[in-house]
Amino acid sequence: MSRRSPRRGSRLFEITTSTILLVIALGCLYPFVYIISMSLSDNVSALAGEVWLWPENLNFGAYIHILSNGQIGLPRAVFNSVSYTVVGTAFAVILTYFTAYALTRRKMAARHVIMFVFVAVWIFDAGLVPAYLVNEKLGLVDNWLVMVIPGALSSFLLIVTRSFLFSLPDELEESAQLDGANDFRIMMQVYLPLSKPVLATIGVFYAVQIWNSFLTPLIYLRDKALQPIQLVLYRLLVADDPSSVTFSQIVINGFEIGPQNIRAAVMVLAIIPIVALYPFAQRYFSQGMLVGSVKG
Repeated sequence: MSRRSPRRGSRLFEITTSTILLVIALGCLYPFVYIISMSLSDNVSALAGEVWLWPENLNFGAYIHILSNGQIGLPRAVFNSVSYTVVGTAFAVILTYFTAYALTRRKMAARHVIMFVFVAVWIFDAGLVPAYLVNEKLGLVDNWLVMVIPGALSSFLLIVTRSFLFSLPDELEESAQLDGANDFRIMMQVYLPLSKPVLATIGVFYAVQIWNSFLTPLIYLRDKALQPIQLVLYRLLVADDPSSVTFSQIVINGFEIGPQNIRAAVMVLAIIPIVALYPFAQRYFSQGMLVGSVKG
C-alpha cells in the first residue's frame, strides 16, 4: 500500500492540474466564442440577452454590412493591415537575421559595442515626441512605410536570433571556409537553412506586432485610405465619430442587425487572420525560443 500511495498522489495531482488548466483555457476561450456568436446573431436576440454561447437566429448580415458599407471602409483597412504585416514582417525578419549574423562574427570589429548600443536603445526609449520629430523629418507622416521601417529591428528579437546563431557549431563555418565559401555564401547556404525555427519564431512576433499596431497608425496615418483595421475598430468601439460610421439598425435578409453585431463582426475579422498564422509556425516556436540557450 505504501508503494502505491505516492503513485496515486501523483496521479491525483496530474488530474487536478489538468482540470485547473482546462478551466483556465475555457475561460480564455469564452470571450472569443461570445464575440463570434454575437456577430452571427440578430439584434433582437442580442438586446434580449439571449446570446451567451451559441448564435441565436444565425445569419451573416453583420459581415455583409461591414464588407459592403463604404462608410466603414473595412475591405480597404483589411487590405492595408495584410499588406503592412506581410511586407513589414518579411523586411524585419531579413534585417534581423542579417544583423544577428554580422554580430556573431568574431572578426567583426566592435561587435560587442554595437550590441551594447542595441540593448541601450531598447532599455532607454526616447519617447513619442522625439520619435515623431524624427519620423516627420524622414517623411513618414501619412506614409505607409511608417508601419514597416521604424519597428523593423527589435533588440529583443535580435538577441534571440543572435543567441540561436551562437548555438550552432563553429565547425560549420570552418568547413565551408575550407571549401572556399565567403561570408555571404556561408550566411545564405549554411546558416540560413538551419535558422528556420528562429526565423519562424521572430516572424510570428513581428507579424503580431505589426497587425496589432494601433498607436503608430493613430499618430502618423491621418489619411483614412492608409489606415489599418485597428483604427476601424477604434472608431467603432471607442471614438464617437458619427460622420464616418452610421449605427442605425438595419435589416438584411429578414434579420435585424444592430451596432453590437457590427462591432462583434469587425472584431472577429481583426482577430482571425493573426490567430490563423500561429499554427503554421507553432512547431518551430518552442525550438526557436529555447535552443539558443544551449551551445550546440
